[in-house]
Amino acid sequence: MINEQLLNPKSIVVVGASNNIHKPGGKIVKNLIDHGFKGNLYAINPKEDRIQGIPSFASVDELPSVELAVLAIPAKSCLPVVKVLSEQNDTKAFIIISAGFSETDEQGKQLENDLAEVVNKHNGCLIGPNCIGVMTPYHASVFTTPVPELIPEGCDFISGSGATAVFIIESGIPKGLRFANVFSVGNSAQTGVEDVLAYLDENYVEGKSPKVKLLYIENIDDPDKLLFHASSLIQKGCKIAAIKAGSSSAGSRAASSHTGALTSSDAAVDALFRKAGIVRCYGREELTTVAGVFMCKELEGKKMAIITHAGGPGVMLTDALEDGGLKIPAIEDSPEKTALLQKLFPGSSVENPIDFLATGTAEQLGEIIDACEHEFDVDGMAVIFGSPGLFPIRDVYDVLSEKMKVCKKPIYPILPSIINVKEEVSRFISLGHVNFPDEVLLGRALTKVIHTSKPTLENQPAHKIAVDEIRAVIDAADNGYQPPAIIHRLFDLAGIPRVKEIVATSESEAVLAAMNIGFPVVMKVVGPVHKTEVGGVILNVRNVAQVRKEFHHLFEIEGTEGVLIAQMASGTELFLGATYEEKFGHVVLCGMGGIYVEVMKDVASGLAPLSNVEAMAMIKSLKSYKILKGYRKQPSVNIERYADIIVRLSWLLRYATEIKEIDINPLLGNEQEILAVDARIRIEK
Repeated sequence: MINEQLLNPKSIVVVGASNNIHKPGGKIVKNLIDHGFKGNLYAINPKEDRIQGIPSFASVDELPSVELAVLAIPAKSCLPVVKVLSEQNDTKAFIIISAGFSETDEQGKQLENDLAEVVNKHNGCLIGPNCIGVMTPYHASVFTTPVPELIPEGCDFISGSGATAVFIIESGIPKGLRFANVFSVGNSAQTGVEDVLAYLDENYVEGKSPKVKLLYIENIDDPDKLLFHASSLIQKGCKIAAIKAGSSSAGSRAASSHTGALTSSDAAVDALFRKAGIVRCYGREELTTVAGVFMCKELEGKKMAIITHAGGPGVMLTDALEDGGLKIPAIEDSPEKTALLQKLFPGSSVENPIDFLATGTAEQLGEIIDACEHEFDVDGMAVIFGSPGLFPIRDVYDVLSEKMKVCKKPIYPILPSIINVKEEVSRFISLGHVNFPDEVLLGRALTKVIHTSKPTLENQPAHKIAVDEIRAVIDAADNGYQPPAIIHRLFDLAGIPRVKEIVATSESEAVLAAMNIGFPVVMKVVGPVHKTEVGGVILNVRNVAQVRKEFHHLFEIEGTEGVLIAQMASGTELFLGATYEEKFGHVVLCGMGGIYVEVMKDVASGLAPLSNVEAMAMIKSLKSYKILKGYRKQPSVNIERYADIIVRLSWLLRYATEIKEIDINPLLGNEQEILAVDARIRIEK
């Protein structure tokens, strides 16, 4: 648990301190001194009386009371030190740099658990082991560099990997990204990424706490905790971006349904992040670029103006933004457009991108920005201005800096000349601005931010779900794949529309069922899991004679227990399913059926239970969304009804966690109705 002694200690001891700054214990002391720790600083080194000018003791038994201990000693020596400091010195915060714990073997894991037990017993905080340390505005208890300037206006950064934390900081600093607190949690023996985020949420103070949070996560041990506190912070006005590494293929597994084959731990992470409102990133450059977007004023709309003195970058940025769904509208003819063009050099263009040539001046840039701010129908501006190295451009960056402060519309500065005008870019950044050296990375990051929805506040279904009846059906069901009668009952209780179906075990029952439902009908074998692979589905059965014939044909298939007679539905083929992922709960997948799900894997995921807003967002994120809306002569699908079915399924699963896999494939939909045609449900209690 994070505490004040970790964040703002009045005293720190470095156990394993050294005069050799090339050793972790030596570099920690140097960083603490160089970055202005104002409290009492002590060292533990049995061979030295002073370490880099601070008092050194032979053992922790000789220390006065100390609030924070940073350990850089062998793993086997850590537990006795932590016990003494906790019991005799009232130490309430520990950062263990040392490796050799759970990442090595079971013995190391046990040692790690013992450390956490001691710290918990004394209501302390433990960071690590196997980490680089912690940085706050009050102390830099790390053995690495760079140590960024730590200010409240910066971002909070929590990382499960120490080395990755360093690389992300190195990626962010040249872009002007500033940091407030950096937590490297390492093995997370007591305190993980979710715990730090929870502290930042529970202790958030409007106007004082950092608004931007960055996460690098390798393991999500408590998805519910992450979801709750991330959602809470975002609802308070914060913005969160995260990398979740290590789940691309290791989490996927073979399964007997489309849903099971498509779902993996990575799909669960996607669903979790989407539900929480977290922008998911896949690399450090993307993460720090998204963080830079967060640091700018918020874009309220999708219409961008691109202001450039170089044609190529403007074209590449246009492509990146439009590929992501943003618009680069042409500037309509008007007196204001004519007046602006007259202020620019001959050959300039005010079409969007607005190109004011390589010889463009600071004054001209100011005029263009003012026109975009007050006259033109755009929501934000991207300004590209580098230099071939011919003349100074400090005045251009000064104008850009001033306009970024006074304009209400966001301005995204793209200053690509990080060598030719290195000093000017550094000065621009020193004024408190971010820089996006790569226009395409900015375009992709901006579109990703725009398309990440805020967390929904809905936590109850918009319609009644028959919970008690659903529980009765589940409790009475056997483990394994369920017969049609149970599937029908669950769908009816959840309000999921389905085709009329009757199971027959004799020829006469099949005939009566077909006549009751009405021709044409579909006949399906009951028993084998993969019906189509054994020839167990007969479509468009139109008369009694054909019913008799196909009934006998289907009953000859090995494993047949009966024949299902079903209503013949028509429409666009849709897909809906879910699997239960350990810790995460049910991951719901939706998309178009057929080749769209089987070959193109065009599916969207969501974490149950879902709101109507979330379901609509899932549908709209599909590549095939335009087809669902109706494309050329293809009829549309009732998208609102589809969303409602997705929500109903998610709430069925909310109350029936024993359902480990459900596959509705296909749903057939048209403009009027959507019906479940075939489904499989696997229950494991």
